[in-house]
Amino acid sequence: MIQSHPRISKAVIPAAGLGTRFLPATKATPKEMLPVVDKPAIQYVVEEAVASGLDDVLMVTGRNKRPLEDHFDRNYELESALEKKGDADRLAKVQESSDLATMHYVRQGDPRGLGHAVLCAAPHVGDEPFAVLLGDDLIDPRDPLLRRMIEVQEQHGGSVVALMEVAPEQIHLYGSAAVETTEDSDVVRVSGLVEKPDPADAPSNCAIIGRYVLDPAVFDVLRRTEPGRGGEIQLTDALQQLAADEKIGGPVHGVVFKGRRYDTGDRGDYLRAIVRLACEREDLGPDFRAWLRRYVTEEMQER
Repeated sequence: MIQSHPRISKAVIPAAGLGTRFLPATKATPKEMLPVVDKPAIQYVVEEAVASGLDDVLMVTGRNKRPLEDHFDRNYELESALEKKGDADRLAKVQESSDLATMHYVRQGDPRGLGHAVLCAAPHVGDEPFAVLLGDDLIDPRDPLLRRMIEVQEQHGGSVVALMEVAPEQIHLYGSAAVETTEDSDVVRVSGLVEKPDPADAPSNCAIIGRYVLDPAVFDVLRRTEPGRGGEIQLTDALQQLAADEKIGGPVHGVVFKGRRYDTGDRGDYLRAIVRLACEREDLGPDFRAWLRRYVTEEMQER
């Protein structure tokens, strides 16, 4: 029987990280504002939330993150200048980010991990299920992962995590989930989770990627969760408690994602994400692909 659960309307985007892997670029610029082609990475994430029906977005920020707020605010001077020039296309692009969603902001005073960042959202979220989107993972809009996760949560209740199968030797870079099959081919029941395990100790090669739909019971669990790996409060550890005892906040399910995902948290993958997205753009793709073919051919000949 399909059960009815409260509709999800709020998204939480943790954005308080220091971005140390991208220094010195992130010394004065938030990593979330680094451009992916011609939009900052964070805008892709907000657009995904809105496309999934979540128009109330809370961003958890930290020191030196004011450009994030400015990006999603109006810039009347710039808009006026573009309007006077008659540059309607660029004016529309500038206004797009400020019209996307109802944006809210809260500071994470101490960088104590993802679990602590999610806990900072408790006063805003209240007693409702909500989504968490990490800015390092960009999901192609043609593969609506979050929308599917919301469907699963509304059907089963509890919490839902996004999973992707990775090579066993790569699982130490992710959280790993112990899973059981269900009637739906893309949905699994999660019975346990481990944060960045050694490959030999991983319960599976199903890696947790940066999308979650969470029952509000996670907040009480996070308040009791001790610092774990890296001395930080890990969201994975809290989800492990929820998976171990459904009485706390319902079951934990996983949606196994097989679509297009762009990892911008690593310098090499960030560059590959830009190339892939640029190649697929109608306005940039044809010329860029032609140049890329010539470049690769010339490089191979020189080597």
